[in-house]
Amino acid sequence: MISELTGPASVSVQDLPEPAPAGQVVIDVAAAGVCFPDLLQTLGLYQFAPPLPFVPGSEVSGIVLAAPAGSGFAAGDAVAAFSVLGGFAERVAVAPGQVFALPEGVALDEAAGLPMNYLTCDFALRVRAGMAAGETVLVHGAAGGIGTAAIQLARAGGARVIAVVSSAAKGAIARAAGADEVIPVTGFMEAARELTQGRGVDIVVDPVGGERFTDSLRALAPLGRLLVVGFTEGSIPQVKVNRLLLGNLSVVGVGWGAFWMQRPGFLQQQWAVLAPLLATGAIRPVLGASYGLAEVGAALTAIDERTAVGKLIVHPASAPTQAATAN
Repeated sequence: MISELTGPASVSVQDLPEPAPAGQVVIDVAAAGVCFPDLLQTLGLYQFAPPLPFVPGSEVSGIVLAAPAGSGFAAGDAVAAFSVLGGFAERVAVAPGQVFALPEGVALDEAAGLPMNYLTCDFALRVRAGMAAGETVLVHGAAGGIGTAAIQLARAGGARVIAVVSSAAKGAIARAAGADEVIPVTGFMEAARELTQGRGVDIVVDPVGGERFTDSLRALAPLGRLLVVGFTEGSIPQVKVNRLLLGNLSVVGVGWGAFWMQRPGFLQQQWAVLAPLLATGAIRPVLGASYGLAEVGAALTAIDERTAVGKLIVHPASAPTQAATAN
């Protein structure tokens, strides 16, 4: 639970009542994914600011305990869900439209890493960028949850992927996710142009922002698209629009949350695109470290300090009578 906005150290474990369904699907949480927005919420810096106190955790996987009639779910179903809040808990209640049936063979730990990153990247590449087979996609932050999801979805769509990383260990993660080439942050623009015979890349996926933004624009080919996914570096870059005019370039915002919240049914439409890729193994979250419920603060600190590689996962402990949650 979070009772004060002082960062990861403010996260504590408390006993709370069982969630009240109220037309929602109740899930026995097997695993919860850890996301950059979870970190921002502990600092009061995220655009969605819930009133204190609140239980963080935006994505989970688990087994359905109860579901309303007509929801399409039943007790015993294995699911992933975008909970928005409340995911760092033993049980959570989620609106049926934000719950997703898992194809056979998808592990629950993997499923916990799907909703936030893969739905965001599907929206970024397919909807906002209109990515086509044969294009070249450069991915910043390529060893993180967003980065590995972008690599896999770009590859599944027939694109060539160049991954940008800050260390050899992170390069190994990006390669495991399926990147065709891996290049270091330092000199990435020149390296990307060399790998494309001077043409540049068609799409840049940028969850980092900050100082590398201008060189990301310079790395684009004519008609290239720079996807603004986030600002994990901490600073929000400025755009010199003459670069866009002269290069016939586009800077494209990826506000997935703002988009789907205004469009009932959109998440399920996205899931219909992703489910076949899951079933064939074309996409699978690259998992990093796992944590217990009492270690949520440590997981968020790893993201804050940029030491996390792959998708971090929290495993809630069971309690016999009450749902223990990290608030």
